[in-house]
Amino acid sequence: MASWAGRSAEEIAEAVREKRVTPREVVAEHLARIERLDGRIEAFRTVRAQAALAEADAVGARDDLAELPLAGVPVAVKDNLAVRGEAHRDGSTATPDTPAAEDHVTVARLRAAGAVVVGLTNVPELCVFGTTEGEFGISRNPWDPARTAGGSSGGSAAAVAAGFVPLALGNDGMGSLRIPAANCGLVTLKPGHGVVPAGIGNGDWFGMSENGPLATTVADLRLMFGVLAGAAPDRAAEPARLRIAAAVRSPLAGTSVSRSYTTAVREAAGVLARAGHRVRRAEPPYPLDLGVTAVRHWTAGTAVDAEGLDRARLARRTRVHAAVGRRFVGSVRASDSRERLRARLAPFFAEHDVLLTAALARRAPKAGPRHEQGWLRNVLVNSAYSPFTPPWNLTGWPAMSVPFGYLPSGAPCAVQLVGRPGAEAVLLELAEELERLRPWRRTAPEPA
Repeated sequence: MASWAGRSAEEIAEAVREKRVTPREVVAEHLARIERLDGRIEAFRTVRAQAALAEADAVGARDDLAELPLAGVPVAVKDNLAVRGEAHRDGSTATPDTPAAEDHVTVARLRAAGAVVVGLTNVPELCVFGTTEGEFGISRNPWDPARTAGGSSGGSAAAVAAGFVPLALGNDGMGSLRIPAANCGLVTLKPGHGVVPAGIGNGDWFGMSENGPLATTVADLRLMFGVLAGAAPDRAAEPARLRIAAAVRSPLAGTSVSRSYTTAVREAAGVLARAGHRVRRAEPPYPLDLGVTAVRHWTAGTAVDAEGLDRARLARRTRVHAAVGRRFVGSVRASDSRERLRARLAPFFAEHDVLLTAALARRAPKAGPRHEQGWLRNVLVNSAYSPFTPPWNLTGWPAMSVPFGYLPSGAPCAVQLVGRPGAEAVLLELAEELERLRPWRRTAPEPA
């Protein structure tokens, strides 16, 4: 009998549409893999085993099965988005354990396309940090379980990298898709503002947070992105020859970048240059106060999300983060700092179609109970290993993480691709080119 756990979403959906396998068979196999292996990875807060099997049967009985782009595909959903009949806890015991009456619009679109939600994935409390740990579990990188999967979509990324599901839904407010994707060897796209419905927390972190897919192949990423956005991205008649800027310096002054990640940028630049693109070394004109702007927005977003929650039930690092942010909520709402950042960077993107950077500055921190550690320690760890992602939430422009090579530990390395507004299709095609020229292993090796 064919094994379906570890297959791509495209393969599964095609087989289900052609009735070579039933949705129940596919989902049951993935549930069995989760039961066998997730005790080590802790990707899921809750697994909907019986509900998922019932939903799989309902998909198999649909009259439009042959037209469903995600027919019978198991998916995981980040635990800050509503799934009908399930509580979404946002990684916190301070949130109500009340089942949602309706699906979030992105979840509804996935289900309408034939996907089956097998569970909700772990996140750090209120999705604040770039590592995933808390009262519901510590999500580990399936490639290197001693290290964090990243955050805040860490459980979703770990679930895909471990082969528990071929696709997962996450979101990104300061890098929360790209950070765990880079750690776990996945491809992801943070869409530009307004491309995919948001509705995350209490105001999308002032419009910086975007929902997006996590996948093991660009084809799967494109497929899920089309469902989430309501339309598949256009394909060029032939690959465009792009003007690509390769940058290796950190956007944050004083933050160093490890050799593995600078090497990945240089090698990816060489691959793309040999493919016919016009690649040159060029550093974006990041403002010196970028770090201050990012921290103000980051903390203020948490302050808004924490409104109405019992602060005594929040972890200390979350309480402090929200307390710092409360001082900035009014000024952030009134600020034009994001408009000024866009204006400063626009001339650079008039000269270059795509920016190529490292996805991270260094390997992921060790996995552990970081929610029990102090606020400043967590902030410094986050800022040191992920300085490349926040600028593109502040601008609201699309950005991807694409696997490229491996770290000395054997865990994946990754680069980031950034485009101007509306460049999602361009980034996807460039990522497909990198995948073809430097293919990556889709999922982590199974533990012995």
